[in-house]
Amino acid sequence: MNKTRPQAVPTVQLETDKVIVTEWRFAAGAETGWHRHGMDYVVVPQTTGQLTLETPDGTITADLTTGISYSRAEGIEHNVVNNNDFEFVFVEMELKPS
Repeated sequence: MNKTRPQAVPTVQLETDKVIVTEWRFAAGAETGWHRHGMDYVVVPQTTGQLTLETPDGTITADLTTGISYSRAEGIEHNVVNNNDFEFVFVEMELKPS
């Protein structure tokens, strides 16, 4: 985590025995901090723009479009950074194991 960056703000909207739905709001320049996903997950962008993914293998730029979902498997490790000059929002759905 970069101490000069603001933190993205997660708000859990729903949690059941099968899923956790979290809205993530990133002010311009905000980051999640380094984390590892313990569950498979789906992301639904609410904003169109780019996010920077800092990974153990280097930095990746992801182009995201409002309403175009993507999924990732458990075990992903990264720090997500909003380098846009505007707020970026997505909804993440973590799928709990059966």
